[in-house]
Amino acid sequence: MGVQGTNFYVRQVKTLWESCNSKAGSIRLNSELAEKPRECLEYVVVHEMVHLLERSHGQPFIAFIDRFMPLWRHHKDALNELSLKHEDWVLLTSPSKL
Repeated sequence: MGVQGTNFYVRQVKTLWESCNSKAGSIRLNSELAEKPRECLEYVVVHEMVHLLERSHGQPFIAFIDRFMPLWRHHKDALNELSLKHEDWVLLTSPSKL
């Protein structure tokens, strides 16, 4: 793809599959992706790496992702049909603080 990020993080997130700070070259992935089909994880990684080339989701972005992963729409649809969160989230705060 001709891009290289500077930081790569994997952590448990309740609301997003991924995020990217293109200026810093930083990509963050939700650890829940480890439970999803490999193709879905690959789609998310390619999607975020394309953001290192193109920040918006406009036509240039679509052209890049079409080039690097022609079946991306299929993988995106498959991922969107799956639950984002794991059903057994660990409560990180004691119940008395809620």
